[in-house]
Amino acid sequence: MKAKNYNLFSCFSEQLERCPNKQLIITEDGKSFNFNDINTESARIASYLARVGVKPGDRISVQVEKSPESLFLYLACLRAGFVYHPLNPEYKTTELVFFLDDAEPTIMICDDRNLKKIKSLRLKTQSIKSFLTLNGDGSGTLIEQSKSAEKIYKTFHTPNDHLAALLYSSGTTGTPKGIMLSHGNLVSNAATLKQAWQFTEQDVLLHALPIFHVHGLFVAIGCAFLSAASMNWINKFNAKKIVQLLPQSTVFMGVPTYYTRLLSEPNFSKEICSNMRVFISGSAPLLEETFRSFRNRTGHSILERYGMTETNMNTSNPISGERKPGTVGPPLPGVKLRVVDQKNAILGVNKIGNLQVKGSNVFMGYWKMPDKTAIDFSKDGFFNTGDKAKIDEDGYISIVGRSKDMIITGGLNVYPKEIETIIDQIECINESAVIGVPHNDFGEAVVAIVVLSQPNSIDEKTIISHTKEKLANFKLPKKVIFVEKLPRNTMGKVQKNVLREMHENLFN
Repeated sequence: MKAKNYNLFSCFSEQLERCPNKQLIITEDGKSFNFNDINTESARIASYLARVGVKPGDRISVQVEKSPESLFLYLACLRAGFVYHPLNPEYKTTELVFFLDDAEPTIMICDDRNLKKIKSLRLKTQSIKSFLTLNGDGSGTLIEQSKSAEKIYKTFHTPNDHLAALLYSSGTTGTPKGIMLSHGNLVSNAATLKQAWQFTEQDVLLHALPIFHVHGLFVAIGCAFLSAASMNWINKFNAKKIVQLLPQSTVFMGVPTYYTRLLSEPNFSKEICSNMRVFISGSAPLLEETFRSFRNRTGHSILERYGMTETNMNTSNPISGERKPGTVGPPLPGVKLRVVDQKNAILGVNKIGNLQVKGSNVFMGYWKMPDKTAIDFSKDGFFNTGDKAKIDEDGYISIVGRSKDMIITGGLNVYPKEIETIIDQIECINESAVIGVPHNDFGEAVVAIVVLSQPNSIDEKTIISHTKEKLANFKLPKKVIFVEKLPRNTMGKVQKNVLREMHENLFN
């Protein structure tokens, strides 16, 4: 008996081929694509990449703008068994060197504008056979050269543990970790979310998220394609455009920043949202104030859920039932969650401790880091999320903090050590501490606390300019604060909790 095929594209196909001519993707400039289009275009890309020597298991590193063609590329990698390695388009060359050396891709695909710069990188890896381009308008050598490729492609028969995607998430040490997500991980979570959020082919998802991380790539697209729903596809979030498209949509997914910006739109009203079935929020904590303001304005209670790159989604407030503000709901079906103390003993109701998760959604481990993988899993197979949480009497989970110092700004993860390392390289700076502080728009804003070797030897503008040369824009400090010394505990460790308390009202 042949083993089950866990290929995520095959799972999508089973649903989508039932309605081959249905409009599945409708772009903001009026273009539309049905399953026949998607099937053909992804087959051509898969055929071409296989023809130039890419094999199942090889990594394809991708740093491109969001477009329908970038989605076809992702689907091509899935169906051919290639490992999709998405990179934030904002990453600078100094950041790319590590990612490419570590992932050792066979192909690198980027925007035309960045090709020369990326080709000139001093990489240790000799794995890259070819550099291809794909631009935000759908042009580029990848599309041009794949036009002549076969438009029929036999989808790779994929075991449960075949690697589908490699996403990087930096650690508190500043060294990024490659997170290995299998086809089985993605199929399991997409099927669970489709059921939990009651997606059907009648739905129209308003897709405004980027597709270089879990939220836009796996959660949104997975739910839509696994239910044969349509997507109103816009390449970048624009509050005015969202307001225009909401009457033609039924589901919207966004980070908390999206919701605060919608609330700032004068035309955003209950009438505009009358066709909507559900608004879903994730990637960062949703303020209770935003939850209540949104409900008062629209009549909709935002559905907040909780996930992370290593696990996809773990919990969700219900479609039918109480959505508690300040919580991320109970565990999703098939996901086990527990809160434990430092000795791994399970804590009772409303006791704050370390949140651990177990299930088929949990990643395979860290790329080339078996020791780190072993450390982050308990002996009985639970993954240590690094988040502090509590579980109430109804089983709803509240994330109350992070044991790691990670900052979530605009739904994107920022790791202080990475920024501190860059700032500390500036000659006149003795040391720095980077923290996240509350911000009405971004959720958290990056703030650098700096100790100078000599007073007034450098200003805020120069420090930010220096970091801008080396880091993506979303990682840049929104504010630099100069101090004589950093607060430390008796062990000499910088007390970032003290700094956060001192500056919690900086942007209010």
